[in-house]
Amino acid sequence: MEQRINWSDLSFGYMKTDYNIRCYHRNGSWGELELSSSESINIHISSTCLHYGQEAFEGLKAFRGKDDRIRIFRPIENARRMQSSARGVMMAELPEEKFMEAVEKVVKLNERFIPPYGSGASLYIRPLLLGLGALIGVKPADEFVFLVFVTPVGPYFKTGFKPAPVCIMHGFDRAAPLGTGSIKVGGNYAASLVAGAKAHDAGYVSVLYLDPKEKLYIDECGPANFFGIRDNTYITPSSSSILPSITNDSLIRLAGDMGLKVERRPIPLTELSSFEEAAGCGTAAVISPISRIDDLDENRSYVYSSDGHPGPVCEKLYRKLLSIQTGDAEDPYGWVHILP
Repeated sequence: MEQRINWSDLSFGYMKTDYNIRCYHRNGSWGELELSSSESINIHISSTCLHYGQEAFEGLKAFRGKDDRIRIFRPIENARRMQSSARGVMMAELPEEKFMEAVEKVVKLNERFIPPYGSGASLYIRPLLLGLGALIGVKPADEFVFLVFVTPVGPYFKTGFKPAPVCIMHGFDRAAPLGTGSIKVGGNYAASLVAGAKAHDAGYVSVLYLDPKEKLYIDECGPANFFGIRDNTYITPSSSSILPSITNDSLIRLAGDMGLKVERRPIPLTELSSFEEAAGCGTAAVISPISRIDDLDENRSYVYSSDGHPGPVCEKLYRKLLSIQTGDAEDPYGWVHILP
């Protein structure tokens, strides 16, 4: 019996789908793509992914348009970022064409799980790369597996596109200055769990991290990049410990074409008071508007929205990018990959 899904009530969580794709790297080369309906993987108890964190992952989305065509947003950039992550933790790089083939295949095979147009939901795609080599010494594996699974997810904002508070806690770092912050590996997210839990318990949606070296500059906003708006300028941090966000890169392009100046540079903590709008950005939410930032160590607050509404620039950027992703607006950038 076919699964019935209430598309309007989806959370941003996991749901079992029909198939996933796997591909193994053995004896120095990648094999063929393999189809599986199992939600489990069989790995050795001394695999490097389990003991030394030798793994990387990506996240992207597929959308069903008004024309019923399936659109995947900028998948080639995810393929390239996964290659960068693989280099960063000494794993075999998956060729771009194999990444694209796997993503296309898993989306097509699970097409019945792609939410309908207008539901506000999408199909989340999770590529994963794991070191499988059975080692006890700290060294890179000689065997790897690449996996892609999908799950339908609801809109990130269940209550609508509304600003929410974040906090600064000087006693926590997300990544080291010359560590793995600029690549997408699980260790960066594990390092944010304690601070994130403390923030959520205190009523905040995420933590705005400061640079781990001097605690003087803005770093990342939880699992998202940060940007601020001031004097018709889109300002986002530049740092060796920040993940290059595909969403942020897209917003930078849109902001420039909308007539905003764009600055990517170190942002001093003291500059927060000058922003008219502030937000995080990433795959899950596109843009997460910030209502206020509370510096819990300095007992200071920076307010960007007191009426519960996002600022006009955040609103315009959010609507524009979302309309490109869903096919409601022209895509002059070649970002949308439409399935044949």
